[in-house]
Amino acid sequence: VQLVESGGGSVQSGGSLRLTCAVFGYAFSGHCMGWFRQAPGKEREGIAYIDSAGLTRYTHSVPGRFLISQDIAENTMYLRMNSLKPKDTAMYYCAIVPVLASRYCRSYAHESDYKHWGQGTQVTVSS
Repeated sequence: VQLVESGGGSVQSGGSLRLTCAVFGYAFSGHCMGWFRQAPGKEREGIAYIDSAGLTRYTHSVPGRFLISQDIAENTMYLRMNSLKPKDTAMYYCAIVPVLASRYCRSYAHESDYKHWGQGTQVTVSS
């Protein structure tokens, strides 16, 4: 299984970006997926999650500004980021873990819960 992120870049505060996570070698079915980020000198943190049933969850880090979605036919997950702030500057990663039932995803929030990871895409927000 291979995950490839794209869509990162440099934007000014208040700008928007859409990150893409393409998944290869795994057909979307019975999975939990998530977006994580790691800022310099900080631990990697989860910010948004989606399961194979389409249910989404967000952490307190990005209330109302980010939108996670997926295209099951294209084996792709997205993260739309609006109203970006300098504190959003980080390397962004996508991750996936196969599960027998999507209900298990409710408790999957830590990076150790996820099995496969992408290499990351850098997002830099200037003030």
